[in-house]
Amino acid sequence: MAKNVAQSATLASLDQKLAMAKRCSHEGVVAGAKAAVVATIATAIPTLASVRMLPWAKANLNHTAQALIISTAAGAAYFIVADKTVLATARKNSFKHAPNNMEA
Repeated sequence: MAKNVAQSATLASLDQKLAMAKRCSHEGVVAGAKAAVVATIATAIPTLASVRMLPWAKANLNHTAQALIISTAAGAAYFIVADKTVLATARKNSFKHAPNNMEA
């Protein structure tokens, strides 16, 4: 009987950790998506303006190059912000659930 109680407590703890991990990853996805939108706008405007105004850019940056510049910035922003958000959330939650004698 005691073994079943211990197993159910372990499963409840595991379910709680899984729910927290899902919440952390969801927060990372949302923050990353917001950063990607901002990065897309921030890189699209100067890229498209330079192609119209600068002769070198007009001659050397076709549509594929322009899309690659914009999408690279958006992808990098997404992954950097999502990673930082997940790590920050996990760190915050690990300190929140740490024993009192371990907190600095």
